[in-house]
Amino acid sequence: MKKSSIIRLLVFLTVPLLFLSCRETLELPHAPAGVQAYSLLGDTLRTPLINSEVYDEYNANLLHAIMDYRVDPEDPEVIIWLGRRTAYLGEYREAVRIFTEGKFKHPEDPRMYRHRGHRYLTLRMFDMAIRDFETAESLMRNMPDQIEPDGLPNEAGIPTSTLKSNVWYHKGLAHYLKGDFERAIEQYENVLALELTDDMRIATIYWYYMALKRLGKDIEAGELLATVDPETELLENDVYLDLLLVFRGIFDAERLKESTSDALQNATLGYGIGNWHYINGREERAIQVWHEVYDGGNWPAFGFIAAEAELARRLAL
Repeated sequence: MKKSSIIRLLVFLTVPLLFLSCRETLELPHAPAGVQAYSLLGDTLRTPLINSEVYDEYNANLLHAIMDYRVDPEDPEVIIWLGRRTAYLGEYREAVRIFTEGKFKHPEDPRMYRHRGHRYLTLRMFDMAIRDFETAESLMRNMPDQIEPDGLPNEAGIPTSTLKSNVWYHKGLAHYLKGDFERAIEQYENVLALELTDDMRIATIYWYYMALKRLGKDIEAGELLATVDPETELLENDVYLDLLLVFRGIFDAERLKESTSDALQNATLGYGIGNWHYINGREERAIQVWHEVYDGGNWPAFGFIAAEAELARRLAL
């Protein structure tokens, strides 16, 4: 066993002991060791393997976060980073427990609900996520917006989102995944009313456009798509821009799909291209592409969850 693996093992034997004082009953369904959740299709979702190129860095960051927690377990920043670092290693259930303790210690801090809601999304607990985002929305209503530091910074080291944009963006995604496109649109309109970076604006337009198309609001969708500048320079959301350009007929969908080997981008691309086929009347091809995404196994990715939700809805018909 590598030294880093030993560190990780010790970390996750220790972390649960830190949170036994939490007095709120968690609404996480029981799962065997190593299982994080169950897919909407009933499959077991196990703790994902972390790419060896980043594993040591993630593990060292988590160990540092735990040491900070031991020094000051009441500091909200420390709690948030412990939860985020835990999630980056695929321990999403543990991250939910950490943010729950943070919520108990700092019930007026919207960030605890924002981050826990994000991880409820990962665990397919959409209603719980929406409830947390609604609480965060209420708490942040009279607060100025604030930049959120990136836990996994882009190459430029420049954050691309804010607290308010993340709350509404992820709340919109939760409604989208449930097939409630009207409510999803409301959230994306809230995001676009903020002062945004180009990265956040393009990501929001992507989901907003697809929600509009699902409701048959083709004129509004076309007007929204016309606002997208193909020359926009982004730090990290190029895949969303590329997909929007596919919707505009500028990029070739199949060639774009073959242009990257990155697992996260493949899930995002796959779902978007499947949706492109779907909204153009090629439902059979769309379902085939979504199955390819699902078979790819990158279950924490939003593109994967969206493809999974599409397949689950069709099984329910």
